[in-house]
Amino acid sequence: MKKYIFLISIFALFSCNNSDENYDASGTFEADEILVTAKANGTILKLNLEEGQQLSAHEKVGEIDPKNVELQKEQAIASLDAIEQKTNSALPQIQVLKSQISAQSANISILEEQLQNAIRERNRTANLVAKDAATKKQLDDANGQIKVIQKQISAAKSQLNILKQQISTTTENVSIQNRAILSEKKTNQKKVEQIDEQLTNNTIESPISGMVLSKYLYQGEFALIGKPIFKMANLDEMTLKIFVTGDQLPTIKTGQKVKVLIDNGAGKTKELDGNIYWISSKAEFTPKTIQTKNERANLVYAVKVHVKNDGYLKIGMYGDVKF
Repeated sequence: MKKYIFLISIFALFSCNNSDENYDASGTFEADEILVTAKANGTILKLNLEEGQQLSAHEKVGEIDPKNVELQKEQAIASLDAIEQKTNSALPQIQVLKSQISAQSANISILEEQLQNAIRERNRTANLVAKDAATKKQLDDANGQIKVIQKQISAAKSQLNILKQQISTTTENVSIQNRAILSEKKTNQKKVEQIDEQLTNNTIESPISGMVLSKYLYQGEFALIGKPIFKMANLDEMTLKIFVTGDQLPTIKTGQKVKVLIDNGAGKTKELDGNIYWISSKAEFTPKTIQTKNERANLVYAVKVHVKNDGYLKIGMYGDVKF
């Protein structure tokens, strides 16, 4: 009798230990997979990556032949040089005008000196007329000579002002012409900048830190814009997608810490820390590949749990969760 009681106690103890291994939900591990596609057309000149390789964010792993884009850039630069040669300079015309201004200023100086001489001569003649040593006609002629010279000075100064105005007009006209040409230059400069941006698309690089899961193209093959080159994912933190029934839903919330159990071999389990970060707001029919705590449940809610990967977690691996 004692023997049977001992066996029953052992069985009960085993059952209690086994109940600790119960789980509240199960699912499979996922990762946010990123499909890296070609951003340019051309032959792949090099592609230094293999499946399973760990890449750093923005690490350059390959190059698509940039020859066609480089030729477009050379053409755009040549157009810029041609536009530069179209621009005019007002300097030659201004130099001619300044030379004319200098000559006109010298002419005005000569006329002003002649005017001073004419005034002195008129004053001398006026004194002689007062003394009856000269005739009234001689005085009138002297006054007439002064008026002639004054008119010449006035005309010369007017011409000088016109020449100065021509400098401003010439400068403004050339500036207007150059603005139209330079507006075309800016357009071509923007085109060169766009081509430089296009050239960056010929570099194949990793958008994130992570592992290469699949490789679709190889060196020497022709890439088309949008065509997949490789697929990768960040496996440092995995997502365990589980499903819970309606009666379990009130017992969980986002941000809640949970225990994640994975198979550790030889019938043992390994426990990891998890964090619920997403709970579906809508119920769905139970997926055929998913088991729930209540096998009779028809509707379940998807839940996602973040789990830090210690290196043993793999995409598609099963995991259990204890709330």
